[in-house]
Amino acid sequence: MSGNSFGNIFKITTWGESHGKALGVVVDGCPAGLKISNKDIQLELDRRKPGQSKYTTQRKESDKVEILSGIFNGTTTGTPISMLIPNADAISKSYENFKDIYRPGHADLSYDEKYGIRDYRGGGRSSNRETVGRVAAGAIAKKILKTMKIKTFGFVSQIGNLKCEKIDVNYIEKNPLRIPDKSKLKDMGDLIDKVRKQGDSIGGIIEVRSLGVPAGLGSPVFEKFDARLASAIMGIGGVRGFEIGLGFSIGSMRGSEVNDIMVGKSKGKVKFNSNNAGGILGGITNGNDVVLRFALKPTSSISQIQKSINSKGKVKNLQVKGRHDPCLCPRAVPIAEAMVNLVLLDCILENKLTTLKKII
Repeated sequence: MSGNSFGNIFKITTWGESHGKALGVVVDGCPAGLKISNKDIQLELDRRKPGQSKYTTQRKESDKVEILSGIFNGTTTGTPISMLIPNADAISKSYENFKDIYRPGHADLSYDEKYGIRDYRGGGRSSNRETVGRVAAGAIAKKILKTMKIKTFGFVSQIGNLKCEKIDVNYIEKNPLRIPDKSKLKDMGDLIDKVRKQGDSIGGIIEVRSLGVPAGLGSPVFEKFDARLASAIMGIGGVRGFEIGLGFSIGSMRGSEVNDIMVGKSKGKVKFNSNNAGGILGGITNGNDVVLRFALKPTSSISQIQKSINSKGKVKNLQVKGRHDPCLCPRAVPIAEAMVNLVLLDCILENKLTTLKKII
C-alpha cells in the first residue's frame, strides 16, 4: 500500500491500524535545534483523542505518545523522529458479524476491489484513528511555526443545518463541540443527541484560519498553496467538500465584488481592503490570513439496520454496533489544524532550505 507519506521537505509517514497494537508516525526533515517535549505533542493528541464527551465515540484511549528517536535531551537532532501511540481499548469482536459484509459509506468495498484483502476490524487504515499520527507530527510543526508567530486555529461553524453566527475565538476550546458561538451550543448539542438516539449521525462544516502567514509560500501550477491545502484536507477521512476564501459562493458574484483591493503597504507588508481570496493569489500566499472551510459527511457507522451485500454479492441486513462518533466535526478540528500546519511548515522550509536558527 502506497500513499502513506505527506510533504516534501518536512515529510511524515503514518503507520498502523485502528485495531492493531499501535499507530504512529515518522517525521523526516525536522530541523535540528527545536526544543520539544512529550507534553507539547500530548497536548494536541488529547484534543483529538476519543471519549472526550458524550458527543464523541466512547472508545477509551489515552493516546499517550512515546518518542522513539530524533529527540535528545528535549531537542531535535535533525534525524527522523519516530513516535508511537498504543491501542488500548479496541474491541474487535464488534466487527466479527460483518467481516464479510460491506458497510455502506465505508471503504470496505473499495479496499477489497483494490487489494483483495482488508482489515475489517474498525476499518484498518481507513479508520480515522490513523490521524493520531498526523496530529503528533502536526504538534511539532505547530511548535516551529509558533517561533515565527504563525498561528492556526479551527472551529466547527455548522452542524446539520445549524450555523454559528458569531466567532468568539476564546470560546472554541471551552466547549465540547468546538464551536465559536455560545448561543448555538444547546441547539447543536440537542441535534447531535437526537440523531444519536435515532441510531443516526450528522455532518457539518469546519473552518480553519492561519494568522501571520508570510507572502510567497507555494508555487505556480501544480504546487499551488491552495492545491496543497486541498490535498491535505481532502486526505482526512469523511471530507466531501473544500473551499478557500469565499469558496463556492464566488460562482454567483461579480469581479468587482470579489477582487481584494490593495490599499497600501506597511512595514513591508501589502494591505488589502478584504480577504475574499482567502490569503492566496495565483497559488501563492499574499500575506493575508489563510482561510479555508471543508464539509464533513455524517459518520458512516450508524446503528440503524441497513441493506448491503457480502463479498459474494448476496444481499444482507447490516447493523453496525460498537462505539462511533455521532458527529465527526469536534474531533476533526485538531486534525485539520495539524494538516494545515504541516503544509505551512513544508512550504516555508522549501523557501528556506536551512536550519531552524536561520529560519527564525
